[in-house]
Amino acid sequence: MPLRILHVLDHSAPLHSGYAFRTISILREQRRLGWQTDHLTSPKQGPGTALVEQADGWTFHRTPSVDGIGLLAGMQATARRLDQVIRELQPDIVHAHSPVLNALPAQWVCRKRGLPMVYEMRASWEDAAVDHGTTTEGSLRYRVSRGLESIALHLADQVTTICDGLRGDIQSRGVSVDKITVIPNAVDVATFTFDAPPDETLRQHLGLQGATVLGFAGSFYGYEGLHLLIDAAQQLIARHPRLRVLLVGGGPQDAALKAQVARAGLGNRVIFTGRVPHDQVQRYYELIDVLAYPRLPIRLTELVTPLKPLEAMAQGRMFVASDVGGHRELIQHGRTGFLFKAGDAMALAKALDDLLARRAEWQAVREEARRFVEVERTWTNSVARYRDVYRRALALKGRRVASLT
Repeated sequence: MPLRILHVLDHSAPLHSGYAFRTISILREQRRLGWQTDHLTSPKQGPGTALVEQADGWTFHRTPSVDGIGLLAGMQATARRLDQVIRELQPDIVHAHSPVLNALPAQWVCRKRGLPMVYEMRASWEDAAVDHGTTTEGSLRYRVSRGLESIALHLADQVTTICDGLRGDIQSRGVSVDKITVIPNAVDVATFTFDAPPDETLRQHLGLQGATVLGFAGSFYGYEGLHLLIDAAQQLIARHPRLRVLLVGGGPQDAALKAQVARAGLGNRVIFTGRVPHDQVQRYYELIDVLAYPRLPIRLTELVTPLKPLEAMAQGRMFVASDVGGHRELIQHGRTGFLFKAGDAMALAKALDDLLARRAEWQAVREEARRFVEVERTWTNSVARYRDVYRRALALKGRRVASLT
């Protein structure tokens, strides 16, 4: 019989996020390995009463939810629904993904059912709360959040995480290094067209004919530092009169960024597209000469590696990125991308200016970046690491699945 894994998720398709995209990539590759995957989402999926939904060709078990459900009530609801799904599906192993609000209910139920449980920490709950403005570092809520995260990590049979920065943080909590496995973010290179020509109809529609285009595609969170990109563009206009900035997406900083553009008198130079369908994003990427990832230097960005630079490498897009730890772990400066001092708009402007002056070198960098993701950062390589994780977790419960031997 194939290994049967029950994934417990914060949210999933049809919602669009880096979290949801990583999940689908993992599930797709695990299916290719011949494993059976089942999927349960928490109340964070959103209000609804459906117990099962189809989305993008996948079946998701849902936890019924209402608006404004509290943290404890949400965990209790997740635990009740998880217990029901385990009784119905009889999985071999439960794989709970961040946040800790999924890990703790999974541990409660797995302990009762005698099942092994793997916890995948994609980011620490306390840091995500700080970055979304719901708490402050060092506050009582922060300390309690960190304590709960540490408890979940210690109780899990095995722990996975997405990068070396987070592995170091987990070890600092006293979790044995032998219990931790890094399953890094990756890309499915076959889904990205390398160095694709731009869509001239879209270029004309956006008024970008003859322009030098800087850009960003994603969610407009404060830690992304997009205000620095607008500041840098203002500094570059004198040297690059045809400069334009293309911002694809939306989020909490949308209004603040538009107000900044208006104050700077850049209304005709910065284009906000709003959110676009995920399958259309590459058309916008292809219009951008240089992507910018000006993440601010905070704990989350220092520890966590993002997906966007890997996607840019797969497409052969040129980019500059701040030198936060999450970027340094991914990017070889001058070979696969270019780094600048985080939090410094002048440094960003200089990095962009220097890169625009070195177009003759771009093709070599594009090709090296594509080679990097093709060899080092494929989902096939990343997901294969779960085999040993699951084998060790099962062994701790005295279990064995033939397809893992």
